[in-house]
Amino acid sequence: MGAKGDEAVVELDGHEVRITSPDKVFFPERGETKLDLVRYYQAVREPLLATMGGRPVLLQRFPEGAGGSSFFQKRVPKDVPDWLQTTVVSTPNGTTSNALVAADLAHVAWAVNLGCLGFHVWPSLASDPDHADELRIDLDPTPGITFEEVRDGARKVKALLDELGVVGAPKTTGGDGLHVYVRLLPQWSSIEVRAGAVALARELERRHPDLLTAAWWKEERGRRVFVDFNQNSPHKTIFGAWSVRARPGGQASAPFTWDELDTIDPEAMTLATLPVRVAERGDPWRDTYGVPQSLEPLLTLHERDMAAGLADAPWPPVYPKMPNEPPRVAPSRAKKPT
Repeated sequence: MGAKGDEAVVELDGHEVRITSPDKVFFPERGETKLDLVRYYQAVREPLLATMGGRPVLLQRFPEGAGGSSFFQKRVPKDVPDWLQTTVVSTPNGTTSNALVAADLAHVAWAVNLGCLGFHVWPSLASDPDHADELRIDLDPTPGITFEEVRDGARKVKALLDELGVVGAPKTTGGDGLHVYVRLLPQWSSIEVRAGAVALARELERRHPDLLTAAWWKEERGRRVFVDFNQNSPHKTIFGAWSVRARPGGQASAPFTWDELDTIDPEAMTLATLPVRVAERGDPWRDTYGVPQSLEPLLTLHERDMAAGLADAPWPPVYPKMPNEPPRVAPSRAKKPT
């Protein structure tokens, strides 16, 4: 690494990446800087690229660091290094843009230089955009829910996946929820993957109605953990594994093993602690990469629900009206029959 004035040059993957204002403090709790964030990603390089490598990413930029204002950036600027890899992605309304591909660590560092505190990752590879090879189960706490209840929700998810013969990989979100990823064979579209996620969420609610809910409308969720199936909708991204949140303490979305579920402390998973954890334990997800799975067990649940006359679950408002979707209006605002 070289330095020149208020700039550092980092050699990564055969490329020189210029880091401007490298000493700018991004995380005030301990004083980590922009350059410290680059070094963090270097320290977790292998597990980071194992899960994010080759995927398009949406950048969440915080030019002044954690606590400052932010904006999302899907389009890569025009004036970029000639080695930077991009790919065309689409929004639900059909708008296309050139998004960054997390091709290697140089691409990650280039985004960090722009103030990226949060990589939101596509569930498909840039080389195969028509197939989603990850199903993401998002356990989202409603107001009043404790992390212990989210933890219990994850236990219920694992039990059902085990029953179905499906392997899930858990991670913290960098906040107060948990994610579980299911690695898939690249054979199904995002619409099919979402259908599997809807069926899974509904089955979890049937079995554990006091703890888990598949209710899309907030007024129907009550005090339960929401299993957010719509994180699997086409063109939907989710906060990436190993990605650091824009929080003063630099909490990151940290993969862990199921054996650690009872003890994992999301607040302690930071850019200061995770490099030591990876050096000592390696990648907690390492056994999942080479064994992509079938979506069929979840599609079987979906087909059962459809045969029983269930409509599709509601889609987010940015999507066009979908087949078999119920009226897209909150129940309290729906017209009552006269």
